[in-house]
Amino acid sequence: MDLLAIGAGIAALTGIGAGIGIGLATGKAVEAVSRQPEARGSIMQLLLLGGALAEATAIYGLLVAFLIIILKP
Repeated sequence: MDLLAIGAGIAALTGIGAGIGIGLATGKAVEAVSRQPEARGSIMQLLLLGGALAEATAIYGLLVAFLIIILKP
């Protein structure tokens, strides 16, 4: 079995972590807004910032996976 394919697959798994993180954060944000509707604006700002950081992590993992495949020795 080719170790490059295994390494690329492991690097691509960062998308799963980002998806789980965004899902949990969204659930907690909805819960927080339902408990304190007047804090909706600040909660949404933090949710968007956290979602952007989680997506950046997933994009970096995908980039590493592509680089492993393309730049094989």
